[in-house]
Amino acid sequence: MTDATAAVVTLDDLAAPRFSQDAEQLRTAMSTLAPDCPLDSDVLHAKARAETGLDDFGAQDYRERLDVYLAALRDVADMHQAGVVNFHAQLLQLLKNRLLLTDLLTRHPEIHDIELTAPVVIAGLPRTGTTHLHNLLGAPPTFRTLPYWESVEPFPLPAEAGVEPDPRRTRMDMAVTVMDLVMPHFRLMHEMTTDHVHEEIQLLANDFSTMLFETLADVPRWRDHYLSHDQTPHYAHLAVQLKALQFLRGGRRWLLKSPQHLEQIPVLARVFPDAVVVFTHRDPVPVALSMIAMITYSARMHRSPVPVEHIAASWIDRLERMLGRLIDDRQAVGPQCSTDVRFDDFMADELGVAQQIYDLAGEPLTPDCRSAMNEYLAGHHRGRLGRVATSCEMFGLDETQLQERFAPYVSRFLA
Repeated sequence: MTDATAAVVTLDDLAAPRFSQDAEQLRTAMSTLAPDCPLDSDVLHAKARAETGLDDFGAQDYRERLDVYLAALRDVADMHQAGVVNFHAQLLQLLKNRLLLTDLLTRHPEIHDIELTAPVVIAGLPRTGTTHLHNLLGAPPTFRTLPYWESVEPFPLPAEAGVEPDPRRTRMDMAVTVMDLVMPHFRLMHEMTTDHVHEEIQLLANDFSTMLFETLADVPRWRDHYLSHDQTPHYAHLAVQLKALQFLRGGRRWLLKSPQHLEQIPVLARVFPDAVVVFTHRDPVPVALSMIAMITYSARMHRSPVPVEHIAASWIDRLERMLGRLIDDRQAVGPQCSTDVRFDDFMADELGVAQQIYDLAGEPLTPDCRSAMNEYLAGHHRGRLGRVATSCEMFGLDETQLQERFAPYVSRFLA
């Protein structure tokens, strides 16, 4: 169901962001912290040790990747001081996550013996229905899902273990409030709440090898490094984290989702050989425009002015590459454990698609499961928060050229 009365928002300040008075006050306050928050590896490591009381980061190969990303961030033009503080905080949290995971595994080596039941993995570009499908399938207790707060702080600090209410949720409540203040229209494109079902791409970031970093900033140096390396060991690190999370908070079978998997299908199949994979598809032109809108809008978190047309052009190249990899590698997951879902078909019969996926996964869609899904659908009809208008013109793109570039994908999956 679509809300025809929802507001349509035009983003007319992508290149030169404007902020409310409250948001400006927050940005100013953040800027004052910048001298103590450098994008420096030594400082980040020292802070992570001090804030956790731990000193073992696990395997040391991540340091090269972190250094590459830090150098790429320092290459970003017009990064403001609030942006420096924001990236410093994110990278510090990733290092703390490494320390906490290593400590947990040292104290509980039996975590490695946990066997992961075949996960159900959703692979599709943003705006192809992946988030809606992820939350719909995750509404019943059938699958173990990753709430946003847990994705950012998966492992509790030693002093906070068992504390209720969980301080990690409280910190995420504050972070979401800040995000809504600085980017009030972002939720129209991708709703972010403390408890919504989130992507495991956030866990991949703990090993400092993920496509996520490309969406946070325009970092060609990082992109090229990431694309030149086999991601198998980092997906294996993800599997260890999933085991650790099951150990900490239970769960029988994971429901995962990330656009990154589209170009890592052979890796996904190697690390999770029995995974059930759901590929989502939609006309890539509006998908690309929506994704570019999200990326250029969120760029205000760290830079101003924002080079909108440059970012748009680079992401068209990136998406063309991703979809090319999908065309080449789709057969790496056989029909007995995969399916392709078109966006229009999903919107026309949401529960029917859910039934199809449950059947493929060998899970019973019980009346209680249907009830939970219906309850979710009742509160999450499409467009209820409004929508952001997009066009090729606002990004300096040509629609005919985009259609030509994406034609092989359309012919393969949407014809």
